[in-house]
Amino acid sequence: MPYLPTNFGLLEAADADYERARVAVLPVPFERTVSYGHGTSAGPAAILRASQSMELWDEELRAEPYRLGIATLPPFLPEAFDLGEAMAEIQAEAAGHLAAGKFLVTLGGEHSLTIAPVRAARREVERGGATLGVVQFDAHADLREEYEGTRHSHASVMRRVVEDGVPTLAVGIRSLSTPEAELVRARDLPVVWGSELEDPATPGRFAELLAALPESVYLTFDVDYFDPALIPATGTPEPGGGRWWPTLALLRALFRAKRVVAMDLVELAPIGGLPASDFLAAKLVYKCLGYLMESERT
Repeated sequence: MPYLPTNFGLLEAADADYERARVAVLPVPFERTVSYGHGTSAGPAAILRASQSMELWDEELRAEPYRLGIATLPPFLPEAFDLGEAMAEIQAEAAGHLAAGKFLVTLGGEHSLTIAPVRAARREVERGGATLGVVQFDAHADLREEYEGTRHSHASVMRRVVEDGVPTLAVGIRSLSTPEAELVRARDLPVVWGSELEDPATPGRFAELLAALPESVYLTFDVDYFDPALIPATGTPEPGGGRWWPTLALLRALFRAKRVVAMDLVELAPIGGLPASDFLAAKLVYKCLGYLMESERT
């Protein structure tokens, strides 16, 4: 893969070389089913731009996570008009990088795209004789059977994951319909509700729920999980939500407890002249890569 001067972190060529990199960043500016605010198609480029202004030393870990090697791939957009076929295209793209042994970071784009790398990661994990779980940080349950005429909506993505038989853990949920709430109850789906995020007992409860998931985990992170005071740049902001340091503590616990095989970050809709949301999203990805590095070195 050629060195891209617009890569994540603005890394030197040796640190961004695909062949040696542990991490592959895949921008997917996919936006077709958004239902309130728009602009998620600009999310990946904004995250990459913001990442180029980050300091690469992590003061929490006392390390430089970019030493893992972070290759940035060209933006990928499916050609198919049909949403099912479009997801299959994204899945095939993701599968190739996972098969190459990369920790894949998919940058969205809207949340509907998550089903594609989840299915690719599941097949790769099952090929090794294991099973996959999904941890979802989000304001919304995304468990609708369909929304606005499609089963491939951003509001239905976790319903598709659940229907695939993949065990899940949702964190930060504070917006859902009555049918979604009934599904959570009927299937006993594990949830750390948004109203619980400030509870001192939440880290312990998170650890208990996490322990019930398979060893291999996919992380999907919708930025509307955060309080809108931290990230206003998202299409469906919800009052309340996560704060920075407590969220990082949960993520670090996740990477320590499980083998996180891939992740995505979705639903950033940049606001011109207000780059704080873009920078937080880039920094969050980099922090997760730091926790990956820590987990693989212990």
